[in-house]
Amino acid sequence: MSTKNLSPVLKTSFVLLAILVLLGIVMPDGYQVWSEQLREVISDKFGWFYLLLVTSIVLLCGFFLVSPVGQIKLGEPNSVPEHSTISWIAMIFSAGMGIGLVFYGAAEPLSHYAISTVRATPGSQEALADAFRYTFFHWGIHAWAVYALIALALAYFGFRKKEKYLLSVTLKPLFGKKTNGILGKIVDTITVVATVIGVATTLGFGAAQINGGLNYLFGIPNNALVQVIIIIITTILFTISALSGLGKGVKILSNTNLILAVGLLAITIIIGPTVQIFNTLTDSIGLYISNFFRMSFSAGSFGQYNRDWINTWTIFYWAWWISWSPFVGVFIARISKGRSIRQFLSIVLLAPTVLSFLWFSTFGTLSTHVQSLGNVDLTQFPSEQTLFATFSQLPFGFIASVVAIILIVTFFITSADSATYVLAMLSDDGNLKPKNDLKIFWGVLLATIAIVLLLSGGLVALQNTLIIVAFPFSLIMVLIMVSLVIELLHEKDKMGLSITPTRYPKKDQPFKSYEE
Repeated sequence: MSTKNLSPVLKTSFVLLAILVLLGIVMPDGYQVWSEQLREVISDKFGWFYLLLVTSIVLLCGFFLVSPVGQIKLGEPNSVPEHSTISWIAMIFSAGMGIGLVFYGAAEPLSHYAISTVRATPGSQEALADAFRYTFFHWGIHAWAVYALIALALAYFGFRKKEKYLLSVTLKPLFGKKTNGILGKIVDTITVVATVIGVATTLGFGAAQINGGLNYLFGIPNNALVQVIIIIITTILFTISALSGLGKGVKILSNTNLILAVGLLAITIIIGPTVQIFNTLTDSIGLYISNFFRMSFSAGSFGQYNRDWINTWTIFYWAWWISWSPFVGVFIARISKGRSIRQFLSIVLLAPTVLSFLWFSTFGTLSTHVQSLGNVDLTQFPSEQTLFATFSQLPFGFIASVVAIILIVTFFITSADSATYVLAMLSDDGNLKPKNDLKIFWGVLLATIAIVLLLSGGLVALQNTLIIVAFPFSLIMVLIMVSLVIELLHEKDKMGLSITPTRYPKKDQPFKSYEE
């Protein structure tokens, strides 16, 4: 890879990330303290901003879904989807959640129920109800709306307007040709850095849980060295997969993930407390819907909720989804050509949300049920071992644990595989078929950053860095929202779209407000 041909975005991103890595290597203790302090400042002083931003994104996506702009196709009028709906959903789900679902599936509801509750006494029925409604809240429509906004903006400007496949071009309705200069480079650099940190954090979670499962089942030491080895091995695997191309490696792995996930889910429902699982699902959906806006806007100012808890959980999740949105958004956009905006938003918002609700109802009910029986105290296990400790109380628990480890590995590879493709594309001037040497470069750098942050403070350092990096990108998201509204409403007026159309307009072309 010749340095002469490297884009300014790649060079600047590399320098910023290199500084981060050096800080973690030279003064790991200082880095952990510094990152913790900065994270607390952002969470405490700007938590309200995250709550308002993410809820506004949900409302905006809902508006696009039901408004006339939903008829607009992401591509030419005669374009058709490149992937079947099932494969499309599988790739969206694998890239967007993956490791996180397996890591937190049993652990998060248990934690909210028995350890750190939002308001109720730990172990009470009220705490149990709060545990599931807040888990649904953290992993539901809000998360997918954040992804959908970025994906919609990129797919709309990339496939509809024929612009470069870069996040900076989505701001053209606001800044015009300035996005081709330094402003655009800054936006794209922040996008790359946020993507790297977001994915590196998830790789750290994945390595920790794979190690936790191997330790619980086979007695393999649970330490940083083993986790580093896991990251190195999986890096080799996902780099090989990335080189095979989007239509092969990622698609095959995503379909495999969906099969394994559905299989593990079905086995657990059958051998677990089946009726209780579906009762929990039904009750929790009702609690989620009835408390939707209350949770969305609750910052804990009036004492009805624990403000520190909201900062630790809700604000962390909103920052996580924001930092992951460039990667997941770019990836979802890339595989969504030919879909209408209404079809796109319907699937991206609802399909993964329903799967997530079923997943947490199943594994969360299982872990809280085992805890309530009193035969084993699951709270004594670290989060990465909670799922395996829960499975140990079931028939065929060992087999389920092995399947879970395989699923984590495939999710790990899929997420990193997709990320290397996206990063290579963003640093290759939006090229939809980026160079292989760029994929290798980003694969190695992702692994290096995950290892350094892991060694400099474990998962805490990873989480702190994620929240810090998400903040500047959240400001970009505000601009993207405004830009997208301007352009979609402009095109709606030009095409003469209405809420109840009798036919699709004959005059269909990618009108550009910023070139008229």
